[in-house]
Amino acid sequence: MAETMRAIIQDELGGPEVLHEASIEIPTPGIGQVLVRVRAAGVNPADFMNRQTGVFSGTPPFTLGWDLAGVVAAVGPGITLFEPGDDVFGLLPFPRGAGAYAEYVVAPPRALIRKPDALSFTQAASLPLAGLTAWQMLVETAHISDGSTVLITGATGGVGHLAVQIAKALGAHVTAVVSAQNAELARTLGADAIIDYTSTDFSRQVRGLDVVFDVIGGDYPLRALDVLRPGGMLISTLPQSLGPSRAAAAERGLRVAGVFVESDRLGLMQITELVVSGTLTPLIAATFPLERADQAHSFKGQGKVVLEVP
Repeated sequence: MAETMRAIIQDELGGPEVLHEASIEIPTPGIGQVLVRVRAAGVNPADFMNRQTGVFSGTPPFTLGWDLAGVVAAVGPGITLFEPGDDVFGLLPFPRGAGAYAEYVVAPPRALIRKPDALSFTQAASLPLAGLTAWQMLVETAHISDGSTVLITGATGGVGHLAVQIAKALGAHVTAVVSAQNAELARTLGADAIIDYTSTDFSRQVRGLDVVFDVIGGDYPLRALDVLRPGGMLISTLPQSLGPSRAAAAERGLRVAGVFVESDRLGLMQITELVVSGTLTPLIAATFPLERADQAHSFKGQGKVVLEVP
């Protein structure tokens, strides 16, 4: 009989209550794959969206999760990058490669990197999707550099808290848009200026910025255009929210880009270097055991939520 493992699956779309534990067959790594014994899996808004709509995985049943950290259990034919026993972490191919909410998962080896001793499995699992999103938006899309002026919405959230630290590491002046209760956390992360969105319209407070980094959507993209300098750039984690702002941006000589994250081991290596050097610190909001994935999806907090798989 085939060996089995615990996994969190859903048989229908819906709220957190559709997530449940099941016993399924442990996958076998094929050519170009490694089998990872998962020790931790990151929880992201993309998981919530997929759970509700199936936008990335199609019709259920499926298993969520793109962020993972764990130990290589086996390698498929022709794999030389890793061997059994290696501690690794990374981002499963987005958007079709989910499956980290399980005891084991197969992954392409070049979606993974070795986990340094300085990172716990929990910390490592919190980094890939959110960290690469911030990196690909700020570094590879907006090309920020020393002296760039950047406004970041949701600056203490899963992506935002890493974006603030990455922007500061690159020498940018960062304005964080947060609630008053999270202002001190934003300053701790390195923000130079704070705007309390609960009492102040950010679009009336600043002008002439190089970049607006938006994770909120709604009317934020249109309002963001008012704070950019000519030639400035609005970048968003929600490309679907940018429709109304594209024409307005073109009329004003502004640039607009929506980013869906890509698995990238080289980018993840650069992010990890920042962590090891002490420049970047992932903030863990909460951890839950694998079987409590439904509770993890209901938790509200600053930073990242991680499932731990003992």
